[in-house]
Amino acid sequence: MINFNPAAWEKFRNNKNAKVNWQFTAQDARIKLSRLYPTLES
Repeated sequence: MINFNPAAWEKFRNNKNAKVNWQFTAQDARIKLSRLYPTLES
């Protein structure tokens, strides 16, 4: 069993000033969120 300490992980990540980029282009959104974009058939 793996021992996981969330507080230690949080402290480590905060000390490294870890950042997450949540922004992406509209084209990337269509790929990543394809289940939310309906396909239109003519």
